[in-house]
Amino acid sequence: MFDFIRNHQRWMQLILLLLILPSFAFFGVQSYTQLMSSEPELASVDGQAITLGEFNRARRSQLDQFRSMLGGQFDAAALDTPEFREQVLNSLIDQRVIAAAAAKGRYTASDETLRRAIAAIPAFQQDGQFSQERYRQVLAGQGMTPTAFEASMRRDLALAQVLQPIGASAAVPDKVAAALLALLTEQRTVARQLFAAADFEKGIVVSDADVKAWYETNAARLQVPENLDVEYIVIDEVSATRDIKVSDADIESFYKQNQARYGQSERRRVSHILIELPASGDDAAKKRARDLAADLATRAAADPKAFAALAKEFSQDTGSAPEGGDLGWISKSMLVPQVEDAVFKQAKGVPSGVVESPFGLHVLLVTDLQPASVKPLAEVKEDIAVEIRKQLAASRFADQAGKLTSLVYDQRDSLKPIADALGLTIAKGRGLTREGLLPPTGAHPAPSSAEQAIMGNPKFRQTAFSSEVLKDKLNSGAIELSPDTIVALRVSAVHPAHVPPLDEVATRIRGLLLSEKALAAARDAGLKRLEALRSATASPQGFDAPVTVTRQDPKGLTREQLDAVMTLNAKSFPAFTGAEGGDGYAVMQLSKIEPGPTPDAGQVAQFRGQLSQAWGAAEELAALKTLRQAYKVKMLPDAAKVISGELDAAQL
Repeated sequence: MFDFIRNHQRWMQLILLLLILPSFAFFGVQSYTQLMSSEPELASVDGQAITLGEFNRARRSQLDQFRSMLGGQFDAAALDTPEFREQVLNSLIDQRVIAAAAAKGRYTASDETLRRAIAAIPAFQQDGQFSQERYRQVLAGQGMTPTAFEASMRRDLALAQVLQPIGASAAVPDKVAAALLALLTEQRTVARQLFAAADFEKGIVVSDADVKAWYETNAARLQVPENLDVEYIVIDEVSATRDIKVSDADIESFYKQNQARYGQSERRRVSHILIELPASGDDAAKKRARDLAADLATRAAADPKAFAALAKEFSQDTGSAPEGGDLGWISKSMLVPQVEDAVFKQAKGVPSGVVESPFGLHVLLVTDLQPASVKPLAEVKEDIAVEIRKQLAASRFADQAGKLTSLVYDQRDSLKPIADALGLTIAKGRGLTREGLLPPTGAHPAPSSAEQAIMGNPKFRQTAFSSEVLKDKLNSGAIELSPDTIVALRVSAVHPAHVPPLDEVATRIRGLLLSEKALAAARDAGLKRLEALRSATASPQGFDAPVTVTRQDPKGLTREQLDAVMTLNAKSFPAFTGAEGGDGYAVMQLSKIEPGPTPDAGQVAQFRGQLSQAWGAAEELAALKTLRQAYKVKMLPDAAKVISGELDAAQL
């Protein structure tokens, strides 16, 4: 058969052509092309479609950025929400709208504008100046050519001209900035009386009928999401160091092989007198410098005790001269070779002759020395044991990780043989959902911090809910949660989403109803107190000590309480207002309103700049909304399906 096709290719081509042509006639060439090549369309801008492929590329790019920022804590399921997908699609639409506006308006960027923009990028600068060499190096490191980068940069500069001038032109008048700044710094003196909900719980009765009625009405609020029971084994520092014993012989051997790590090389305290040699070729000046250095060496040798005085008077080292030439404690490799050789050959207390180095002419004096020493074994024994244990643990960790990777694929239906082979314990966890762990209840006690760190890791959850592990009931592969933690897991039970029976949640409901009734009682008491104070039928007693608050400094007031105080339009004092919060109802007594400190011109200018930026951003958004209308942005049916997750890329 295949030989016939190979030997009669012309005949086969003719037959295929005869088969295909009728389909063109029936469907039309355009329909046939669309059938073979078109992608699902999510939106259109100015009649041009945004396809599913474009959306998925933008979506992946955004998720990759989050992955880079979050590292091991990256959780695609938590980030890839309907809100996120809608934001990605709207961002693509906005980019397309701006590009259309730039094309229709014939926006462009001149060569000079491009040159200035590139020169201002810090990555291309060296010592604060644009560097052509660095420019090419940076682009080459990113796999780009200057031509491609400049074309992309020119396009971005052209697109920026669509909205940037609108935002840049926004300017808040000085009077407006000053008035708003005055409101922000305005000071109000307030005292608070809190009617705490907890104080009203005593005496409140929640009956079984109340609990049952709430349960029947609000069952959906109690629904427990699908969750898993899991088994897992962990290779980490704890498992790698378990049962490691370090013998005295190992410690002694390590000590002998690494004595340099536990010793201190010889150190010498040195003073010097420096006479600089002229950089020019003036032989006479150099001779005068050499004669002075030789004279100082002779005088120091005659009276070593005068060395410090000679250094203060004649040394041209401005750093050490005021200290009598003292350079401090010197170890080997700290000085230039010429000076170092002389220092470590010189006897203590005996000034040297003249030593020449690239810095000039030196006269040296060793004022003290510490011979090389090694800490005794007893002093470093514990440190060595810890070091050996770490090295052995690292080796064992690598060995266990390799074995786990191999074993977990050889044994897919149970973790026990793997745990036995590696000497590990199988851990068990409950209440693992796609978003995290269920809150602790009687059925699900709180996990330990170690369990939380393992099961709360996004990689662990993603693996547990993967098709292979969840549906096929197989062991996972080796999962690297962090560089020093590797796990393998399997799902032991799946608990579908459900509403717990009443007896499991009755205590929780009772507590909720108690809190609601106590808060209502606190609110009623607070409102009665507020009404009495406003009608002057009660004396203003029982308040906390007054505090002075501003919109920027609430001094312990909650957001609700601060808003109530700052929006109170008081004509006389004291004035009263109230605010409800989760902990009760607060009655506030306002006794004074004062202007804040007068801001200086710099503060007003800075604040005005911030307001102008915010105003400019708002105007850009308004302009973009107008452009969306002008370029007839349309959301197509598949967009809603992709955003909601009803259909994903594979389904479409």
